[in-house]
Amino acid sequence: MGKEGISRAVIKRLPRYYRYLGELMEAGQERISSGDLSKLMNVTASQIRQDLNNFGGFGQQGYGYNVEYLYNEIGKLLGIDRRHNIIVVGSGHLGQAIANYANFERRGFIVKGMFDKNPEIIGKEIRGIKIMSMEELGDFIKSNRIEIAALTLPKQQAEEIADSLVKYGIKGIWNFAHIDLKLPKDIVVENVHLSESLMRLSYNLTTVEK
Repeated sequence: MGKEGISRAVIKRLPRYYRYLGELMEAGQERISSGDLSKLMNVTASQIRQDLNNFGGFGQQGYGYNVEYLYNEIGKLLGIDRRHNIIVVGSGHLGQAIANYANFERRGFIVKGMFDKNPEIIGKEIRGIKIMSMEELGDFIKSNRIEIAALTLPKQQAEEIADSLVKYGIKGIWNFAHIDLKLPKDIVVENVHLSESLMRLSYNLTTVEK
């Protein structure tokens, strides 16, 4: 099955598989059955087998999965077997928190630059990365082969800046702005609406309390 035929639910579970397999590798475990993996992840064994069969299966009946092999293969599916250069556009508290999160580098996501229009923080360094002015954005993207932009701007600015990012050659936007961006279909957008996530948590708490 081609990647275009894979459901979003399956794709959403791939990073969880990758994380749990990484933890198993660190613990020295060499192989695992779908049944044992299901107990760890709270996903049924049949669902695990169905998910992985979308990409070829990776397991052997009676043996299970080789942990390191499956970890590496899922890493390839997720594209984290190669390096991705990222910029952060909007370098307030959230943007700085993203740049400070060193674990991204372990996954191949390298923050190369940070940008903002606030003169009070332009020139400041976060983990050795200098915050630059928005006027430098286009040249920096082109000269550093940037693929991904983390957009942490207020919604009033986000749409205009997103359009500019696309013109400069950005292919993927990690959107933290509270707005659904209208961009060309070949631009990949991953929306992270923090308030919506918090409201889902609140709803589930209310349901439990009842």
